[in-house]
Amino acid sequence: MRRLIILLLVSVLALGFGVMRHMARDAEVAESRAIAMGIRSDTRRMPSQATSTDDPPLKRPNILLIVADDMGWRDVGYHGSEIRTPAIDELSRTGVALNRFYAHPSCSPTRAALMTGKSPLRLGIFDPLSKKNPTGLPLSETTLAKRLQKAGYQTALTGKWHLGPRNLNYHPNARGFDHFYGNLTGGVGYYDKVHGGGYDWQRNGETVREPGYTTHLIAREAMRVIEERDTERPLFLYVAFGAPHLPNEAPAATVASYSHIEDESRRYHAAMVTELDAAVGEIRESLRREGIENETLIWFMSDNGGLYPYNPLRFLPEPLLKIGVERRFGISATPLFVDFIRTNLRDGGADNRPFKGAKQSVQEGGVRVPSVIHWPATLGSAPFNQMATVQDVMPTLLQVAGIDGVPGDFDGRSLWPSLRTGAPIEPMDYLVTSNAFDMTALYRYPHKLVSMGGKLQLYNLETDPFEDDDLASQLPAIRDSMHESLTAFPRAQSIALPLQQIVDDPDYFGGTEDREPWAEQAYWPDS
Repeated sequence: MRRLIILLLVSVLALGFGVMRHMARDAEVAESRAIAMGIRSDTRRMPSQATSTDDPPLKRPNILLIVADDMGWRDVGYHGSEIRTPAIDELSRTGVALNRFYAHPSCSPTRAALMTGKSPLRLGIFDPLSKKNPTGLPLSETTLAKRLQKAGYQTALTGKWHLGPRNLNYHPNARGFDHFYGNLTGGVGYYDKVHGGGYDWQRNGETVREPGYTTHLIAREAMRVIEERDTERPLFLYVAFGAPHLPNEAPAATVASYSHIEDESRRYHAAMVTELDAAVGEIRESLRREGIENETLIWFMSDNGGLYPYNPLRFLPEPLLKIGVERRFGISATPLFVDFIRTNLRDGGADNRPFKGAKQSVQEGGVRVPSVIHWPATLGSAPFNQMATVQDVMPTLLQVAGIDGVPGDFDGRSLWPSLRTGAPIEPMDYLVTSNAFDMTALYRYPHKLVSMGGKLQLYNLETDPFEDDDLASQLPAIRDSMHESLTAFPRAQSIALPLQQIVDDPDYFGGTEDREPWAEQAYWPDS
């Protein structure tokens, strides 16, 4: 019996933590499915009908890129959530909602694609980077920030980096950002600003010890950047919130406002999303006060699907959980690492319905995320129902910025012509992987091929975005062609530390300081 339990545990872990679905009221499910299918009766408003001022937009607009962390598909009001997100909903109502927008299953891969326009598999970034990782986003890559900086943009990042924490050559200030404020690692306590035992909050390389809730601080710094910008030059501002990533922390009054939500993790998650939404509203208000809202393109997105609640594996006795983790990942699990895994199994509060899967899964719930482009004076408002990916962001923004001579080695392409006219765009292959769970998917829209433990599944996402009807045996020619492309796709050697080193010193979010702040441990490679 014990062996059977272990085998069952290992099998479930191989599918990724937190892919269990919870039930919903019929009306809620119907609404979520309608939104996911892109069949809501939205009315297009063209720019000539949009609210605007007499001032024409800049030839090179300001660019405000806002990224949420671990926000589920149904964590926003305009997707039918019970969470209050009026600011993001307003962006969707008056902007362009990207109804088929795809990220990668976890944070560092998505951020690498965002900064390069390339697949993170080419870059050797398959999973979240550890706090001790000695490198990061390859130095051979010219980031979006660097290209915009060279074109005359002033550039700033407030919030989370997570593309190289230790070596100063990989830090934001060395990768094209004039100004950086926030954290280098994967996630900090919202109040204590600690990650994996080290304090991680800085401004341009200098540790900043200040009280406050990180979502508020990130927004406050973003508003300061806007207000103190050089008005003669366009601004690229990247606001990378830590919310609603674990740990579950939020102001007490906001948590109390969701007292009707029975599940504690969901209640805190809702509060963190609402605080993020309020911050988005405040940043947008600062654009209005400065009189530059019509001159600013806002792009909002989540970096991956949310961490799912209600995972039954959280109730397993520690010995069984330890055995399952060790068997699955081939490591020796310390009690601290087992507790870290249990925290992730227990505390997730996102809602990815109506899709299957969650963060770290290549199922739709792990990679299809909320995203909106807002520039109504130029784009008007309408749903955008063609497939778009995080790898399209950089080439799109470079075209918007009028930067000539953009190299053609992106794995994404500019969406700008289609956003402007609604013309169809030729689908591009898009590959996502969860290295930890042996899951890979290739998108050749409308088809999606999933390789899970060597087993192939094929779906038509246009008719079946919920991955219910496996067509692999019915469409062998499409299956085999896509599998050949999936197998042949170039993969660089992983830049990650050996997993056992990460296991021995887990990347805890928040907690007690037991070492120097991370900014003070950073080094130049020749020092």
